[in-house]
Amino acid sequence: MLIQVDPASSVPLGDQIAASVRGAIADGSVRAGERLPAARALAASLGVNVHTVLRGYQRLKEEGLIELRRGRGAMITGTASPGRARLGEAAERLITEARRLGLSDEEIVTLVREGLVTP
Repeated sequence: MLIQVDPASSVPLGDQIAASVRGAIADGSVRAGERLPAARALAASLGVNVHTVLRGYQRLKEEGLIELRRGRGAMITGTASPGRARLGEAAERLITEARRLGLSDEEIVTLVREGLVTP
């Protein structure tokens, strides 16, 4: 799996790492049970701090796409599906655009809730 970041982007590097893994799940290039690169090795290859990689991995863990186990690394979960990963990508784009427009997190949540109940 190829993980890339753009240091010139306004998107935080940890978010870029998470998006790259999400994209790999969405396009089927990684599957449940596969291991992700070790945080230290990935950080070295990308030229970023190991904590940046761990932030990206933590975000994926919170989304239920990976499991993190001390000493065993990060692994794609059995519940990680291409559909769920694509939904995560869409949510990330929505949040980024809403923040760019100046909406607060609370306003974004309200917008999503209203969208779910409005036909």
